[in-house]
Amino acid sequence: MRAWPLALLLLAGCAGYDGRTLVPGQSSAAEVEKIMGPAADKRAGPDGESVLWFPRLPAGRVSYAARIGKDDRLIAVEQRLTKENVERLKPGVSREADVRDLLGPPERIDAFPRQQRDAWTYQAQGIQPQLIVVQVSPDGVVREAYMYDDPAQSARDGPR
Repeated sequence: MRAWPLALLLLAGCAGYDGRTLVPGQSSAAEVEKIMGPAADKRAGPDGESVLWFPRLPAGRVSYAARIGKDDRLIAVEQRLTKENVERLKPGVSREADVRDLLGPPERIDAFPRQQRDAWTYQAQGIQPQLIVVQVSPDGVVREAYMYDDPAQSARDGPR
């Protein structure tokens, strides 16, 4: 038996960790990173909070935001790649920073210079695998935000 399948399973298990054993009000930011791994991004939140980002992309199709209070204690761990959060982004109003604050770092950013847009892509999990795409213009304004069934996943699953 080869060792790599076991190693892959262990890695996938670590990459999918959701922080469920952390205790809001008790766990420190250091404990959060010890349990969940190094944060991919850290952003300032309201009222002196900070938000540590733990994207589990592409395989996990989730991105966890650990909200840390100014007292260095965990407030909550939230899965942010949801339809509700995409709907909170308002074309022409929301900005690049709003996307990062709400959805975290994207899996990838593709430039479309002729359209004067960057497309930020997140793989998400709804009832079935989905993609979130947020189009941002050079001035940092969200122009479109949408979520749809992942066609690559549908092709792998075959017709139903």
